[in-house]
Amino acid sequence: MRDLRGGRRSARLALTSTLPSRNQGCDHAASGSPNKLLGYVFGVVYLLVGAAGFAVTGGVGFAATEGEPLIVFDVNPLHNIIHLLVGAVLVLAATRGARAAKGMNTLVGAVYLVLGIIGLFILDSSLNVLALNAADNVLHLGSALLLLGVGLSQDKGRTTAAA
Repeated sequence: MRDLRGGRRSARLALTSTLPSRNQGCDHAASGSPNKLLGYVFGVVYLLVGAAGFAVTGGVGFAATEGEPLIVFDVNPLHNIIHLLVGAVLVLAATRGARAAKGMNTLVGAVYLVLGIIGLFILDSSLNVLALNAADNVLHLGSALLLLGVGLSQDKGRTTAAA
C-alpha cells in the first residue's frame, strides 16, 4: 500500500510538472508581466499612430522640419516610419517573453529620454528632421519615464524568455 500511494504521488507530481503554469504557454494576455503588457499596449498605440500619421502627412517632405499636426503632435513621414518601427519592436519583444519585453522597454525608454532632451534644444533648427514640437517632447519624456520605470523595476525574477 505504501508503494501504491508513493506511486500516485510521483505520478501526480510528474503530471503537474508537465502542465503549463498560469504564466507559461499563454501569450494571449500579458501573462502577469508588466513589461509584456506595456510592450503590447505601447506597441499597438505606436503602430496606430504611425499609420494614422500618413493620413495627415501627404504633402509634407520626408524629413521636413515642419510637419502636419496629428491631434497636437507634429509628424512628418520619417516620424511616422519611426513610430511604426518602435511599435513593431515593442510588440515583437512582448511576444518573445518578459525578458525580451523588459530589455526592449528599457532600450526604447532610454532612446526616448535622449530624444526628449535633445528635442528641447532643436525645435526651431534645421536639425529637427522629425518635425518635433513641444507636445512631442512632453510625450517622449513621459513615454521614457514609463518605459524606463517599468523596464528597470519590474519582472526582476524572470529568468526565461517564456516567462
